[in-house]
Amino acid sequence: MRTTWKSVFAWHRPLMTVAALMAVCAAVSLVGLLVDHREVTGLDAWTKPLKFSLSILLYSVTWAWLIAQLPRWRRIAHATGTVIAVALIVEQAVIVGAAAAGTTSHFNVSTPLATALWAVMAVSITVLYVCTFVTTFTVFFLRLPTRSATLAVRAGGVIALVGMGLAYLMTGPTAQQLADFRGIAGAHTVGLADGGPGLPLLGWSTVGGDLRIPHFVGMHALQLLPLLAIVLAWLGRRVRVLADDRVRVRLIVIASAAYAGALVVVTAQALAGESIVRPTGVFLASGATVLIGTVTAVVILLLRARTYGSWTDLQPVARRGDPTLSGSKASPR
Repeated sequence: MRTTWKSVFAWHRPLMTVAALMAVCAAVSLVGLLVDHREVTGLDAWTKPLKFSLSILLYSVTWAWLIAQLPRWRRIAHATGTVIAVALIVEQAVIVGAAAAGTTSHFNVSTPLATALWAVMAVSITVLYVCTFVTTFTVFFLRLPTRSATLAVRAGGVIALVGMGLAYLMTGPTAQQLADFRGIAGAHTVGLADGGPGLPLLGWSTVGGDLRIPHFVGMHALQLLPLLAIVLAWLGRRVRVLADDRVRVRLIVIASAAYAGALVVVTAQALAGESIVRPTGVFLASGATVLIGTVTAVVILLLRARTYGSWTDLQPVARRGDPTLSGSKASPR
């Protein structure tokens, strides 16, 4: 069946409406970057609305598609998805309004209005998290054409839920803020005030720990792990060792474990006040261990699959169609 814009929009209309609004918001933010040169916490005022627009767009489209695939609990997931859509619009409205006013939206309690807006945002984020928890639960009833894709979505959903929850680590006032209160209660940076040297566009601190990094890394597991499954399935039509979905399932297991391990490392590094671009000691060793362990596991898996895989079993099935879609149970020798 041919996919049309109308059928795509029908996945989940409220979330797809949010995605369309975020596309417009991203365009407005780009114009703002060009014409408005004010800075907020060391970044151009319109950088945050742009980043959130793109992130929310990805988030909305991903969940709209997942909800549309559900065989069970779709009505509940659709309802929670609608609440998520409203929460996202509320959050982005506050962010864009703060950028237009030339101030910060997050952690701002400097005036009664700013405090009220931050409270509204905090409530919307909490509602968003609770509803995402519910929709993540429903994903465990999802059945995609291949086990590898199904596993990737489930693992990505759980890791993304953890990544979203890590945002709450930023909301408490720091010791410096308590000692010298200036209307801000909460921070992205650990050990230093927000607004110091940071990576271009992203703004992540290059001199201290930054809790936005594990938050970002965790949240986007929901896109990256399923994308990996799609790439592996595509390669499976061209690379013999990846033709069996059982091999791809094991690769997704390795990738999920590696992703979770990397999330633990960057979270601990941020909490320790160390910059992502200057890893040292235990964090450098931990990152290297995750990387080496992942590469080693992948190499061993592929070598074993190539050595012991039953190609005589797979080839007749491959002539009839893709074994991952036909439900083939070809077993190794």
